Amino acid sequence: MSKKESLPTLKIIPLGGLHEIGKNTCVFEYEDEIVLLDAGLAFPTDGMHGVNIVLPDMTYLRENRHKIKGMIVTHGHEDHIGGIPFHLKQFEIPVIYGPRLAMAMLEGKLEEAGVRDRTELRTVRPRDLVRIGKAFLVEYIRNTHSIADSFTVALHTPAGVVIHTGDFKFDFTPVDGEFFDVQRLAEHGEKGVLCLISDSTNSEAPGHTPSERSVYPNLDRVFSQAQGRLFVTTFASSVHRINMILELAKKHKRVVSVVGRSMLNVIAHARNLGYIKCEDDLLQPLQAIRNLPDENVLILTTGSQGEPMSAMTRISRGEHPHLKIRQGDTVVFSANPIPGNTIAVVNTIDRLMMQGAKVVYGREQGIHVSGHGCQEDQKLMIALTRPKFFLPVHGEHRMLIKHAQTAQSMGIPAENMVIIQNGDVVEVSDAAISVAGKVPSGIELVDGSGSGMVSGQVLKERQHLAEEGIVIVAAAVDWQGKLLAKPEIHLQGVVTTIEHSLLQKWVQERIEVVLGERFSNFAQAFNGESVEVDWAGLRVQLERELQRSLRRELQRQPSVTLLLQTPDEPIKTMDGRRRRRTASQVAS
Repeated sequence: MSKKESLPTLKIIPLGGLHEIGKNTCVFEYEDEIVLLDAGLAFPTDGMHGVNIVLPDMTYLRENRHKIKGMIVTHGHEDHIGGIPFHLKQFEIPVIYGPRLAMAMLEGKLEEAGVRDRTELRTVRPRDLVRIGKAFLVEYIRNTHSIADSFTVALHTPAGVVIHTGDFKFDFTPVDGEFFDVQRLAEHGEKGVLCLISDSTNSEAPGHTPSERSVYPNLDRVFSQAQGRLFVTTFASSVHRINMILELAKKHKRVVSVVGRSMLNVIAHARNLGYIKCEDDLLQPLQAIRNLPDENVLILTTGSQGEPMSAMTRISRGEHPHLKIRQGDTVVFSANPIPGNTIAVVNTIDRLMMQGAKVVYGREQGIHVSGHGCQEDQKLMIALTRPKFFLPVHGEHRMLIKHAQTAQSMGIPAENMVIIQNGDVVEVSDAAISVAGKVPSGIELVDGSGSGMVSGQVLKERQHLAEEGIVIVAAAVDWQGKLLAKPEIHLQGVVTTIEHSLLQKWVQERIEVVLGERFSNFAQAFNGESVEVDWAGLRVQLERELQRSLRRELQRQPSVTLLLQTPDEPIKTMDGRRRRRTASQVAS
């Protein structure tokens, strides 16, 4: 056996977060042990009708569930923990390690989903070391991000030390006073890091990402200028931002009412853990603020991304049961749209303005900063860790390419890094890094009802209905294969210039032609005394013919459904004999 073949090899398999923003999920595999790092979700695009949540394809983990030894959670954002309750319905995870805030949020999700008993949750603190299986020793390193209690992790494996940055930026004036543990990163860099896996979200942006604290004076200015009620929307999980908003509310003598389930949950957990500090009387329910002067009211809501069912979106549509926009209200969007949400956000802003609100939004206002590091932050991460190999993750393709270029400018050779896609199997050893195969990848869609997964075929059918509509035809046929009445036709979502009466006459003619030519194929005689009709087969034949003909006549591709009414009771023939019927006479 050669030296290269004998070197320990670690497999790194991202199932989400590559060539996209969201559903960050990564598998680390050594021999017969698997450790999962984060398991996030994404939100549906406009074409995903009836879908609430988008998850990575977890086929590989379902097939290898016996290898799963545990999970590492880096922080509590939905694109990192939101998928866990759904995955636990399909396979068990023996233990999940994560920061206190993320574990508190996750526990509530698991209880609600009824899967709390399928794993063990354990909290970690900075510099904690946890053993998962025989091959993985995981070290939690405090970092700074847009949510409190966020971590970078160092995985000590037989192949070497691998550092996964998680989501990060270098904030040297953090709101909560919890500094990035750059010393520990540098110590790992000094000892030797085999591979750095790093967040690429802001790799196209030059410079450093500003500190979260830089938002405070700009929000202070906006608050001081607001004359009437003040509405503020931001990411529910932005604990630092929420803390500043509450501080400013107290400064400007405004009572705060929180609207939106996710916002209420995060604030409750963050207060219990001490990440948000405010007096109890600062937070009041909506009923308690109705009689207060407008200049003493602040309403903190979800909906900064234009989510259809969020509080701010419902308010903008006039659909919220307790809140209506009034002339003189100020609405503050303390968040920038993430990719794919821009249209929904600007539509929400337009509707608010139409109702008389002053809306404060946009990068130039300085009321939002990213939680992800820009190019100089990324360079600092590489300089501190000094990795041998480099793997850019968490970003769209152009972001991964730009991050790789930044790494090359820092002295990492091009042959020591790979640009990959979800499902690629990266093998890394002390000798090399390479793409050694692929596992199933893609997406799994959770139905809006929460009742189950939406298959690709169902999604195609929904998209087809949205684009082309449906034609429903109801027809009654007797035992002799004759229409008992004119067929009824209902068009839903179908655009046509043909008059309804003409279309009905045309459909009747097509049905009569098929019955005249094909009915005998579905009727079987028994001893010359009775017949049995395959009504289900006849319905399928009629539906197929109507579908072909209607598409040709309408110059569209609508779905066609035939409701075939069959005789309820046997009828006598002309010679007095009765025809029998069977279960097959009832159309499916």
